[in-house]
Amino acid sequence: MLPAALPPRMRLCEMGPRDGLQNIPDTVPLAAKLGLIERLQQAGLEYIEVAAFVSPRAVPQMADGEAVCAGLTRRPGVTYAALAPNVKGLDRALAAGIGEVGLFTAASETFSQHNTRCSIEESLARAAAIAQPAREAGVRLRGYVSCVLGCPYEGTTDPGRVAELAAALFDLGCYEVSLGDTIGVGTPGKARAMVRRVRESAPRQSLALHFHDTYGQALANLLACLDQGIGSVDASVAGLGGCPYAPGASGNVASEDVVYMLHGLGIETGVDLDALCRAGAYISEQLGRPSASRAGRALTARAASC
Repeated sequence: MLPAALPPRMRLCEMGPRDGLQNIPDTVPLAAKLGLIERLQQAGLEYIEVAAFVSPRAVPQMADGEAVCAGLTRRPGVTYAALAPNVKGLDRALAAGIGEVGLFTAASETFSQHNTRCSIEESLARAAAIAQPAREAGVRLRGYVSCVLGCPYEGTTDPGRVAELAAALFDLGCYEVSLGDTIGVGTPGKARAMVRRVRESAPRQSLALHFHDTYGQALANLLACLDQGIGSVDASVAGLGGCPYAPGASGNVASEDVVYMLHGLGIETGVDLDALCRAGAYISEQLGRPSASRAGRALTARAASC
């Protein structure tokens, strides 16, 4: 059964060049990253997370953030976003010409310690230290809450805790907060209940969904929440990604699969699905691995047979 009221349009936030590539074990060449971003732009993506200005020792795949930003062919109307975990990261992002910075925390103390080596309280303090100088520089802030439906260490997450953290990020000046099922354990009923609880504390039009597909539930979870006033969906081309602190966790829901579903529901995205599939096929070939997108594989095979 479909949700009662579907939105006429949904913004797709492409996570592939950052969230999708940061866990790849082998070095991804700069040319491949730039080639992917250019193809995503050609497909009509207007929001692309291109880098993370983090320690290169901790996340070596993101060590070339400045080079990625310098090599971009920037297009009007496209947001080039990046994560910045601290003031040093923010300084690097500003110097690289990033227009939007992601602030992040987690709804699990144990996961926060493993992921960023700090407590939830400390992660919010770091975010606060970034927020003011970012706003003064004219950079927009987007918030991220990880483990909103479950944690590999602590189990099921309390939706009330997620609501508190989302509210804290809004208080820091984030225009939107993305709710992440980082390890992909959510199911439609739990996802919907979590979003409804967060809506009690946050403007519903300012929420985004970031669901991983470990148990094959990501599309169903998105569908269950579409009538909750969600304005954006995070996705990763070719289903790239994963979580290094959750064994078996797969990547973010594939962008191609999300667009195929949304278009089938009559929801506009502004994305050319065929071009998006070509972008997924390109990066999959560069990485020497098959695409995790079912729609992408099917549409690419169909195009090849014509």
